[in-house]
Amino acid sequence: MAHTTGRGRTALVAVIGGALLLGGCGIGGSHEKQVDLHALLPESVRKAGVLTVGASFTAAPVVYRNDRNEPDGLDPHLAEKLGAVLGVRLELQDAGPFANVLPGLLSHKYDIAMSGITDTREREEGLDKDGKPTGPGVDFVDYFMAGIGIAVDKGNPQNISDIDHLCGHTAVVKKGTTHDDLVQRQVKVCEHEGKPLKVVQTDTDTAALEKLKGAADAFVTDYPKAKYAAQTVDNGATFQIGGPQIQPRPFGIAVRKEDAALRDVLMRAMNRLITDGTYDQVLADHDLGVGAIQNSVINGST
Repeated sequence: MAHTTGRGRTALVAVIGGALLLGGCGIGGSHEKQVDLHALLPESVRKAGVLTVGASFTAAPVVYRNDRNEPDGLDPHLAEKLGAVLGVRLELQDAGPFANVLPGLLSHKYDIAMSGITDTREREEGLDKDGKPTGPGVDFVDYFMAGIGIAVDKGNPQNISDIDHLCGHTAVVKKGTTHDDLVQRQVKVCEHEGKPLKVVQTDTDTAALEKLKGAADAFVTDYPKAKYAAQTVDNGATFQIGGPQIQPRPFGIAVRKEDAALRDVLMRAMNRLITDGTYDQVLADHDLGVGAIQNSVINGST
């Protein structure tokens, strides 16, 4: 069997999920490079010269504020490059806690949302964690692959290397995330095994890591965020990753269902960045090359 690179492996997941939606987009050819993407933007965006982006600055290295209180991370950097391709400025607006991001998009507080948001069927269809309708879903322009990571104390004294190992322990999660849903489902499994799982919810990664320093045994989050915490908190002396990356899924730019034209031009712009090498350079700048995809697709989780 031929060797597959990290980029190739993640690309397979994204391409398989979105291949049918991708057909006919003309991505990567010389004609596509000549298309004026600015002209394809909705008239309101062209006139404003700005595309507003909802984000929660709580998730380094994907989106956070640096020491100068400036937006930093993968998403702000990609947003800047997308703006250059589209001929408008992408302006990040602070949505506060992550749980506010998609509701803010649906209530028209901003044009799109880009905040390390995992593309899931439930979010696409507007369903809660139990599969019940909660409102309109959103579309996603997928641009990255990330699995679940579990940050634990250095040395992993509780031997936590996957979700099943959380039983009998305390796990901290960020509210409103897919990890929150996953761990809440695990509570029932642990109850059945007679080893209760206690779940602590926070609004930020910083608060979650403080809980991990205290009563919590594990912080369940996106793998890039868990890795970043393990590498940077106390210069890498306090935390480590418990086990391998779990269940890789795409991150996507969230767009309201009625904004299909905007969604489609964003996908074309992202693919232009992939084709010309800008995308790879942005990921390399943030040490996130392992999550690279070969093509941006729409709603790649389904």
